[in-house]
Amino acid sequence: MPDNRSSSSHGVAALFSQGRLTTIPRKTARRGQLLEHLAETLFQPDRTYTEREVNDALLTVHEDCAALRRYLVIGGLLARTKDGVSYRRTAHPVV
Repeated sequence: MPDNRSSSSHGVAALFSQGRLTTIPRKTARRGQLLEHLAETLFQPDRTYTEREVNDALLTVHEDCAALRRYLVIGGLLARTKDGVSYRRTAHPVV
């Protein structure tokens, strides 16, 4: 059985040039792969982040940190408090 994580990681690498995300994919499945990659590489599972920290982490890969942050929350990869003050990486994305 092939390792889907390694094949999707390889596919995600094609979205980057010199460490920067060249585009945010429009296709839901492809964007989901990217978001999982970003959640795993930019955010520790047992840590709380401020919105500023989330933005700063996302800015290391793309200038539209607000869109990426929103996609991560909608996709269930980051949980945001009701007041929007803090974020945490979730254990399981919303499918």
